[in-house]
Amino acid sequence: MNIASFIDHTVLKPDTTLAEIKQICQEAIDHSFAAVCVPPFYVAQARQALDSSPVKLATVIGFPLGYSATVAKVEEIKRAIDEGADEFDIVINIAAAKNGNWSFVRSDIDRMLTACHLRGKQMKVIIETALLTESEILEVCKICNDLVPDYVKTSTGFNGTGATPEVIRLLRSTLKKEIKIKASGGIRTLEDAEALVAAGADRLGASRGVAIVGEK
Repeated sequence: MNIASFIDHTVLKPDTTLAEIKQICQEAIDHSFAAVCVPPFYVAQARQALDSSPVKLATVIGFPLGYSATVAKVEEIKRAIDEGADEFDIVINIAAAKNGNWSFVRSDIDRMLTACHLRGKQMKVIIETALLTESEILEVCKICNDLVPDYVKTSTGFNGTGATPEVIRLLRSTLKKEIKIKASGGIRTLEDAEALVAAGADRLGASRGVAIVGEK
């Protein structure tokens, strides 16, 4: 297994510096990672650092809490597209989900997905599994099956536990096969990474990508 090809090399700390952005971009190029994932503030600089490499540039939207107004999330997407982002990891409105306001959750996802797909960009829907019950997870998956985003992503890594093989298996058994899965949060070792891929993950969001491939 070429584990590097699954990794979104990530730095999303609130105190992230430009030097760190340049470092992870170079590391992603050196190790042939799938993508880098950076804060919206650094999209333009990351685009320049990646230059013409095949590494994709991802950023986050409504991160990490998800309860920004939909119109604000859409504007974040538009700006990041203009600055060079290829992929968008967006947080659902978790507050709406916890209140059972599924029509709002659906509309929020749909409008952001439209903003991405109209410009030929990919979207990963972060559902923050640690904060949802199994029935709530299944309800979000039902919405995603109707709308068909490119990925469903487990977690931000900022709220509760991250990805587990059990959650990945639940998502894989529920989502349409054309919807890929990104595991994120708490992926620290090669063993963690391989277990998540074996469970059905197509991408891995990790800040320890270099250490993980180093174990190989």
